[in-house]
Amino acid sequence: MKSNLQFDFIVDKESNQLTLRREFLADRQLVWDCYTKSELLDKWFAPKPMTTKTKTMDFREGGHWHYAMVDANGTEYWGYTEYLTIQPIDFYTSLDAFSNEQGEVNKDLPRAKWRVSFSDKSGNTLVETIVQYNSLSELEAVIQMGMEQGMTMTLEKLDELLATLMSES
Repeated sequence: MKSNLQFDFIVDKESNQLTLRREFLADRQLVWDCYTKSELLDKWFAPKPMTTKTKTMDFREGGHWHYAMVDANGTEYWGYTEYLTIQPIDFYTSLDAFSNEQGEVNKDLPRAKWRVSFSDKSGNTLVETIVQYNSLSELEAVIQMGMEQGMTMTLEKLDELLATLMSES
């Protein structure tokens, strides 16, 4: 399902920052729920053919999401997100890191601060994600790891989930 929905992936090497802007064919509350509820995140937050499983989630300021992306062979890639600020259906900020199954942050891999903002756009929802890295080398490392391709595939899974959820309502 190709459409003319906005998708921008902007690399700013001056400020060690990625900006992703992605438009979705759904209202803001539904898109917000898909980003903030583990039962919905588990249905889309990983590039195909990977799946996601949540170990623990407490979506509140000071809370966290501990999850794994699981590949077709069953290998788990753990992540740990700490929620810093939350303004319901407008934005949240978080610290995102690679971790192990126990939730211990991997200090050898890049950690980033995310600001995820939700706004209305002509009946759709625009999500702007700004990812701030500590250094140019960290930014370049995630680009080399396939961040753009991974996010493109992941957000296409969210498109599919939103279409399913809207047809059920």
